[in-house]
Amino acid sequence: MWLGPEEVLVANALWVTERANPFFVLQRRRGHGKGGGLTGLLVGTLDVVLDSSARVAPYRILHQTQDSQVYWTVACGSSRREITKHWEWLENNLLQTLSIFDNEEDITTFVKGKIHGIIAEENKNLQPQGDEDPGKFKEAELKMRKQFGMPEGEKLVNYYSCSYWKGRVPRQGWLYLSVNHLCFYSFLLGKEVSLVVQWVDVTRLEKNATLLFPESIRVDTRDQELFFSMFLNIGETFKLMEQLANLAMRQLLDSEGFLEEKALPRPTRPHRNISALKRDLDARAKNECYRATFRLPRDERLDGHTGCTLWTPFNKLHIPGQMFISSNYICFASKEEDACHLIIPLREVTIVEKADSSSVLPSPLSISTKSKMTFLFANLKDRDFLVQRISDFLQKMPSKQPGGSGGGRKASTVDPAPEHPLAPAEATDQPSPTTPLGGRQGSSVQEAPTASQGLLKLFQGNSPMEDLGAKGAKEKMKEESWDIHFFEYGRGVCMYRTAKTRELVLKGIPESLRGELWLLFSGAWNEMVTHPGYYAELVEKSMGKYSLATEEIERDLHRSMPEHPAFQNELGIAALRRVLTAYAFRNPTIGYCQAMNIVTSVLLLYGSEEEAFWLLVALCERMLPDYYNTRVVGALVDQGIFEELTRDFLPQLSEKMQDLGVISSISLSWFLTLFLSVMPFESAVVIVDCFFYEGIKVILQVALAILDANMEQLLGCGDEGEAMTVLGRYLDNVVNKQSVSPPIPHLHALLTSGDDPPAEVDIFDLLKVSYEKFSSLRADDIEQMRFKQRLKVIQSLEDTAKRSVVRAIPGDIGFSIEELEDLYMVFKAKHLASQYWGGSRPTAVRRDPSLPYLEQYRIDASQFRELFTSLTPWACGAHTPVLAGRMFRLLDENRDSLINFKEFVMGMSGMYHGDLTDKLKALYKLHLPPALSPEEAESALEATHYFTEDSSSEETLRQEEQDRGGNEDGQEKRGEEKGTSPPDYRHYLRMWAKEKEVQKETIKDLPKMNQEQFIELCKTLYNMFSEDPMEQALYHAIATVASLLLRIGEVGKKFSAPPGRKPRAGATEEDEPPAPDPTQDPALELQPPAAGDPQAKAGGDTHLGKAPQETQVVGDAGSGEGRGSPSQLLSDDETKDDMSMSSYSVVSTGSLQCEDLADDTVLVGAEARGPPAPTRGGGTVDTDWCISFEQILASILTESVLVNFFEKRVDIGLKIKDQKKVERQFSTSSDLEQSGVSG
Repeated sequence: MWLGPEEVLVANALWVTERANPFFVLQRRRGHGKGGGLTGLLVGTLDVVLDSSARVAPYRILHQTQDSQVYWTVACGSSRREITKHWEWLENNLLQTLSIFDNEEDITTFVKGKIHGIIAEENKNLQPQGDEDPGKFKEAELKMRKQFGMPEGEKLVNYYSCSYWKGRVPRQGWLYLSVNHLCFYSFLLGKEVSLVVQWVDVTRLEKNATLLFPESIRVDTRDQELFFSMFLNIGETFKLMEQLANLAMRQLLDSEGFLEEKALPRPTRPHRNISALKRDLDARAKNECYRATFRLPRDERLDGHTGCTLWTPFNKLHIPGQMFISSNYICFASKEEDACHLIIPLREVTIVEKADSSSVLPSPLSISTKSKMTFLFANLKDRDFLVQRISDFLQKMPSKQPGGSGGGRKASTVDPAPEHPLAPAEATDQPSPTTPLGGRQGSSVQEAPTASQGLLKLFQGNSPMEDLGAKGAKEKMKEESWDIHFFEYGRGVCMYRTAKTRELVLKGIPESLRGELWLLFSGAWNEMVTHPGYYAELVEKSMGKYSLATEEIERDLHRSMPEHPAFQNELGIAALRRVLTAYAFRNPTIGYCQAMNIVTSVLLLYGSEEEAFWLLVALCERMLPDYYNTRVVGALVDQGIFEELTRDFLPQLSEKMQDLGVISSISLSWFLTLFLSVMPFESAVVIVDCFFYEGIKVILQVALAILDANMEQLLGCGDEGEAMTVLGRYLDNVVNKQSVSPPIPHLHALLTSGDDPPAEVDIFDLLKVSYEKFSSLRADDIEQMRFKQRLKVIQSLEDTAKRSVVRAIPGDIGFSIEELEDLYMVFKAKHLASQYWGGSRPTAVRRDPSLPYLEQYRIDASQFRELFTSLTPWACGAHTPVLAGRMFRLLDENRDSLINFKEFVMGMSGMYHGDLTDKLKALYKLHLPPALSPEEAESALEATHYFTEDSSSEETLRQEEQDRGGNEDGQEKRGEEKGTSPPDYRHYLRMWAKEKEVQKETIKDLPKMNQEQFIELCKTLYNMFSEDPMEQALYHAIATVASLLLRIGEVGKKFSAPPGRKPRAGATEEDEPPAPDPTQDPALELQPPAAGDPQAKAGGDTHLGKAPQETQVVGDAGSGEGRGSPSQLLSDDETKDDMSMSSYSVVSTGSLQCEDLADDTVLVGAEARGPPAPTRGGGTVDTDWCISFEQILASILTESVLVNFFEKRVDIGLKIKDQKKVERQFSTSSDLEQSGVSG
């Protein structure tokens, strides 16, 4: 590649000059290529440790004028060919021009200008989007691709200098982190270390420091542990590794490949040595953190953040913290965690102005909202720029919103209330000025009255608080406390959220405010007001639509809080149905999961349908990520965290719980339903209050507090059942003495009540204890733990999937369990490769994790070809891809151009297992339709005949790999795949028994082969033997067999068709007499040498025996019998040279050519050179000729060398190992080859 000219002061240090002219010098890196000795070793080591570009480009061209001591690099190359091309260009285009100049400075200026021009031209063509990675980084990416054989599509994210510990010895080298792989390369004094690990294979990733290793990063896969240390910035490296491993886990979870987020803000100048991908990943991490901190919608992207102070009127202080700005929100977070959080949606903003600076209040900024609140920020570093950004975003805000006030700037709100006092209208069931809004919103959703208010209001009756005595008074006090709080801290989205807010939440939210505050704290309110009418639209679209999710929803509707009066009638049930169905329609990847019904029914009690819907969205998509997908991964991850926390906080109980196996049983029901299914409703709802404010932290704290409270009893438990009873009885007696709702009987309690009910526990006391004992839990620590557990959970799910798929493979397949598991890993890796790099392939379509395990990973024809080539025992040189294509068509039963693992293994088994007959049968079927494509087959008529004769051919052909031929068996097999009902098992057992009985007869069910197909079979066999040590003997044998079979076909033709009449191809196969008895075949095989052989004469219209000269027996027969000219004979060597492949056959290089006969010729001379064609060079294929499988089998059995070839055992394990290694592309230009090193 051309390089921007840079000065080189010492030209010959570590470089050897190979070519020179008056203006340019071509040099090679010392030690590169053959030889090199000790200098080569030292130079190689230096290059790796110092990350020299000479590792990638061991050739360079320097420009130098005669009197100057300074050289300029103008080009470098990774191979001699590349550098020679540049050298020749310089000689042809510049030498003559340069000789005209008088002044040497002018020469150098001209050369530099020319080189810069070439580079600019190249870059213009290559990089129109202008997001150029820095040069040093591109060089590193090139090194990675070259060193580890990665394709173009594999993007490097970053690279770091570090040491890899091999045993107790650190190897200094370079760690490359790409989107899909972790790679490490080190070369020290002749010792080379090269590692490639796929992120999807990582099972553990930890940063730790031990006595043995200094501060290091540990990377585990299923079969190795790797330690890396001595990083310049271990924190940054580990964070990036975490992100990449997380992306890979997401890909395994839902096939979301890595997509660059184009909308991410780009820095104005790219930082040196940081790739665009690295910037994108950093921005993505910041976005996720920003959205999680302020509970913002998933599409919100952070634009920037800056340090500032916020004036808080409630305590008259300037609180230091960070201001965050995104396209729809301005947020503030104080440095002290609980001091103050603030969210200002731009749709609420009316005025943004710069106030006057003073020494007390430097560069202040005032922001006013529609709710008459003003927020004062100060100490802003770049205030003018900030105001400009906010102003830009405000202008982009949609101006027309339903009922928007339009006051102030173009910042009218999406909220439907014009005056919008800071109280939003979420709580449409509260008596407030915004109640009319609630009614209006509701009417747009559904006619049902549930749309406008919470079900609790409808079914509880409006008994005044005074009638409730002490409870009513307590509730009234709570409402007053909140009113005071709203007065001091603001109400609605722009409320100042402080430690005081948390205290009030912990004391319990009053019933009348619950819906409003849930919407605010969860962030659901923001999504609801920015998507008016969205829920109504979804309901309309989903009404009457049927899916698996709707079926499950119907089944669970009446199990959702059946004890609550709201769900004992059609009103509540209909509302629940609409919300769940609308959500399943919005998010088909989740659809519906059990436990969603319980949570949603509680949400409906406190809010309208639309509010419940958006709360459900917030829960499923943000607050409990991956909880409600098909494999409840999120809940399993948090279960892992719970186990880890139990070990940390309750070590004496942890071991006991593990022994009893209790944690996995309890945590799923506790976490998935937020305790709603295991605690009395009025108590659990208090936990839900805290959950919406604090997130998953509360659930973990309460779970730990429950175990802690029952520790003594749990330690005394003998089995899981006893422990579950202890916990069940405890939870049933967690009461909420302040609840004003009439108590609802708890079904769970009826199952666990004993003679002496345990003492009641107040829910507020339980919460208080949980905060006192376990409040050290922090949100970011939980995220860190989630990452660690996610690796474990997803990898264990992948292992389960692997075991399930392997179990689904029939036992008589021939491969061991270990081999099947290895094959599965190779197969899966090939599928994932399409996710990485095959954007337009059908397999690159997202994998659907809801499918059965067997169908989740599938590969297409090109991927199958790659696997077939590396795994097949029948290597056929250049013919292998053709054979792979046929095998793929044979296995692709449903014709969707994809095959699953089971089909793949069937194909492999056919080649590896069974006796000679089974393997030949597999090979035979690869040369019949549908394996033989119409282009390869002699005619469409032949193919049609085959399909009509055997409608279930696809199944038959697939069964062949399992030693299960036969049409009937094939159709029953199809039944087996579709059938799901248990009674079918006996039927299958009978069917398999029957298959075993009729196995001997299945050979006869195979269709006969016509001449074109037979020629293709011979061609495959000749290619197959080319690499074998017994090559010559095998050629001799196959020539003998082919000649014999051609004659047998001719004899058969004479019997089946009277002279003068030419039956159609279809009739030929059906009217064919039975095959000659195999016992006669050896005799037939030995007859060709005899000149008077009647059978050869009968077949005299075919010119036989053009075998290579070494094949004397057949050669004699051919020259004695046929009427063709013996000059057609080709020697083995001539054939080899001519074809530039291995020696070809009688059949494939024209030995079956016939000059003086018209219609019945077999094959033309050019056959082997191109794709098979029915007619070429004036010859045509004999359509009457055919041969059966028994005849082929019997003929091959006469040649022991062929029998040995097919019965030879091949170990697939070695081939799998080779396939697993990422191919290292060491071309001749690769620096420091081992051969060079050894010299």
